[in-house]
Amino acid sequence: MLALCFFWLPVIAIREPKAHPGVYSLYPLLVYAYGCCIAFSVALYQAFKLLTYIEKNDAFSEFSLKSLKVIKKCGFTTIFFIILGIVTLMVIAKVSGDDPAGPISLSLMGILATSIITAIVDVLQKLLKNLLDTQPK
Repeated sequence: MLALCFFWLPVIAIREPKAHPGVYSLYPLLVYAYGCCIAFSVALYQAFKLLTYIEKNDAFSEFSLKSLKVIKKCGFTTIFFIILGIVTLMVIAKVSGDDPAGPISLSLMGILATSIITAIVDVLQKLLKNLLDTQPK
């Protein structure tokens, strides 16, 4: 993920304007890609923190619940940026006459995978919240 953010995306941002001067359709897609990368990186960090809580036998705590909430929000943020990317690709394809079926189908697969993970995290969050609410304080 870090390699994508720091090595591959800047190369595209530098190379494409030189190859196609006056065409600015790539910049929104780069912003969406960076948004997805940042949200994914935050979710990975929170998953690492959650694993650390589990290792310390502190899995059923408010800290774990907070990590699950952040992971769920990052999942929704990633889906949001992918949807914005699909809309942008459709507009670019309408203007240029290209066929956006390949990138859009890959984006929909990404939305499906992210939705499954977000749904699992939501179920775990609700179970943990119910467990914490029923425990005596």
